[in-house]
Amino acid sequence: MTVKQQIDQAVEQICSIVIDKEQEVRLAVCCALAGGHLLLEDLPGTGKTTFASAIAKTFDLTNSRVQFTNDLLPSDITGVSVFQPHNGEFAFKPGPVFTQLFLADEINRASPKSQSALLEAMEEHQVSIEGETRNLPQPFLVVATQNPFEQTGVYPLPEAQLDRFLMRLSLGYAAKEAELKILAGEDVRSALQALSPLMTSDDLISAQTAVRSVTASDDLLDYIYELVNGTRTHSGFSTGLSTRAAQGVLSAAKAWAIMQGRDYAVPADVQTVFSPVAVHRLSSNRSDTNVVSENIQQILDAVAV
Repeated sequence: MTVKQQIDQAVEQICSIVIDKEQEVRLAVCCALAGGHLLLEDLPGTGKTTFASAIAKTFDLTNSRVQFTNDLLPSDITGVSVFQPHNGEFAFKPGPVFTQLFLADEINRASPKSQSALLEAMEEHQVSIEGETRNLPQPFLVVATQNPFEQTGVYPLPEAQLDRFLMRLSLGYAAKEAELKILAGEDVRSALQALSPLMTSDDLISAQTAVRSVTASDDLLDYIYELVNGTRTHSGFSTGLSTRAAQGVLSAAKAWAIMQGRDYAVPADVQTVFSPVAVHRLSSNRSDTNVVSENIQQILDAVAV
């Protein structure tokens, strides 16, 4: 079975839980193939946590979930040394971040100090505690959900934290037919339990390796640069995309190419992933994402292929 066939099966299974959101599911899987972290922003109750759980089950990933609250401590995420009375020594107790898929639920309800506990883990796939560096399991993916900033009790994510997320997606409300199907269907918890792994974590690592070998021509790299540079000169943005973001666009485009059954990336791949990679990095007023999306589309329309 080819990687494309495996991915198509995985997408189909996740779509049986996250109904009527195939494009968002495909982009989330693309994010995982690119080795990136995913930020889901939407109103409570729109299926963000269910989405993440379905991904973990489908790819047979060990997973843990932390509910972020304003009293959460960094050690609640990374772990802490615990005194052992029987030998008089301290032993490290790993925190929930030591897993393959870490679900940070409502991440923007925690203080910036607790949010920053994930920075090293997301960038280096390791955690430094008490002078010792500990590697995290592979593959390592963070799926974070956050509530809109109009809601009470939320902290804005620092720019450094946002830049660690490869993509930002929003599920939105389900269409009428889809919501009626959800209401008439099986309980979500039961449906999640019934999911079977379609790929192993080793399969996912192999697919990520294949993504890195996808060919990107010099012309395609130039096209990505022009898009990224367009965000730096657009009057609607105070700052443009960073070099890390440009690398993210390339990685995501390569992953999308693999999902189409190709070992080379084309401009259409870049156009598909550009907005999800860019949207959370470009707004100084992050609540006005519609305007940001419109400006991004202007750049996509203006830059010649």
